[in-house]
Amino acid sequence: MVNIMVESTTSMLRTWEKIRVYEYMSNLSVDIISRACFQRNYHQREEIFLKHRTLRHLLCKELITGILGLRDIWRLEKEIDSMILKVVKQHVKAAYEKDLLQMTLKGAKNYTDYNALSHKYLIIDNCKNLFFAGHETIALATSWCLMLLAAHPDWQARVRAEVLEICGNKPLDADMLQSMKVLKMVMHEVLRLYPLVLFASREAFETIKFKNIVIPKGCHLQIPITYQHQNPDIWGPDAHKFNPERFSNGILEACQPPQAYMPFGMGPNICVGQHLAMTEVKVILALRLSKFCFSLSPAYQHSPVYNLVTILEHAIEDGTTKIEAVEDEMSDKQTTECKVAAEVRSNNGLIDVAGNRKALVGAAGNRGTSLARLGVTVYDGCGWESRFILEVTNDLVDWD
Repeated sequence: MVNIMVESTTSMLRTWEKIRVYEYMSNLSVDIISRACFQRNYHQREEIFLKHRTLRHLLCKELITGILGLRDIWRLEKEIDSMILKVVKQHVKAAYEKDLLQMTLKGAKNYTDYNALSHKYLIIDNCKNLFFAGHETIALATSWCLMLLAAHPDWQARVRAEVLEICGNKPLDADMLQSMKVLKMVMHEVLRLYPLVLFASREAFETIKFKNIVIPKGCHLQIPITYQHQNPDIWGPDAHKFNPERFSNGILEACQPPQAYMPFGMGPNICVGQHLAMTEVKVILALRLSKFCFSLSPAYQHSPVYNLVTILEHAIEDGTTKIEAVEDEMSDKQTTECKVAAEVRSNNGLIDVAGNRKALVGAAGNRGTSLARLGVTVYDGCGWESRFILEVTNDLVDWD
């Protein structure tokens, strides 16, 4: 599984001379999960993901505004289900082995209590969990990690030093990932500050009394994970600060009680894909940090928003950001001069942005490219601008 993640990320790194910032993070996570699940690359499954992305936007709109779009939701659900079944049938005919879909199909055969219709939807629902839950969340988690590492260069340097020391010139493998303690500390802290899931939902199977509160049978409870993760009574006076050192001795000693840390949920219903997700984020970060340095622009504006998942506000829908890198000699050391050109459409018309910086990449978009797209943001409606800067140095980058 790790070799699939390494192959996808390495392929992406080789194309960084020119990238579409908006699609970049999403495409990488799609490519990895597609290969892991279906042994197919992103382009062969693009339509399914595009429809799912539209479906997610409709669900978010209904949740936030209360405006129902049930007809569109049902139509998209039916189309997605049909396409997934088609992929499954192709997969069975091709007799693929040792991927997550094959394991799902094998597991479904063991359930004899289901009728044909239930069996079909058992497969569809599991494919959705694998395909979609492992997509957007990975892109967001990795981007939050990059943003915070860019904002804290001391921790970025520590993680990079650890990665280079462990990997050397050898290809990254699963054993190496297990040895990356500092990287794991950073990931835990990022998920503490910006958990991907906002609530843990549970239903009371019987009436219980919790101190002076009576919770009746059938009551649905929502535990606000973000509040739990930033409660000073649990995490101490620096609960709102980025401090990976708190996880130096693991989760059990990071907070009291340790069950308060729940980025993947808790109990029997904890996210079954948490190990896959953590491994994927580790691979992406390790390979990136071994090749690139990251830093924040002075113009960066921090603006997270909680909308089903934790994202950056004003996510861009229709923009193209292009990054080009060319060799340039400097007196003290070789660096890369990165030229940035962005062309995006806003509510006020077409915005053209262009800039040159030594060893820095700046990019802009309208109404904010979300952090899932490397945090490149511009919000023109309120007069503030946010940019994410990527620093590239030749001593870290092998363009071959």
